[in-house]
Amino acid sequence: MSVEFEVLGVPAPQGSKRAFVVGGKARMTDMGSTKAVAWRDSVSATARDIAADTGRLDGPLGLSVEFRFPMPTSRKRAVRDLGRSWKVTAPDIDKLLRCLCDGLSAGGLITDDARFCAVEATKVEVTGWTGAIVTLTNEEATP
Repeated sequence: MSVEFEVLGVPAPQGSKRAFVVGGKARMTDMGSTKAVAWRDSVSATARDIAADTGRLDGPLGLSVEFRFPMPTSRKRAVRDLGRSWKVTAPDIDKLLRCLCDGLSAGGLITDDARFCAVEATKVEVTGWTGAIVTLTNEEATP
């Protein structure tokens, strides 16, 4: 089984956790930005819509995702004319994956992001729509 869908928006990384002590008590805060919250909400809403059709996915899963970012106007004309280029700047791909996976779990499409046993991720700059192309596959066969 395979499910492919698009999430519109600008991908944002999941912030790191930060621990500190206040008044002798340990406190923890999420360093995520409002952009990360908006992106995770978009992923969650799309996941909820897909889950309504497919049900919740469980068992060993594969994830393939292409994160699509807006191409800066500073890119050379030849690159802009191609309409697509690798994104070699921040954000880190692992933090993008964390935010995406949290949104898929929150939306109820997957049982738990620990179910992912195979992951492929790319990030590109594009002149068209931004967001992500996500493909989830059931990995029932043994490796």
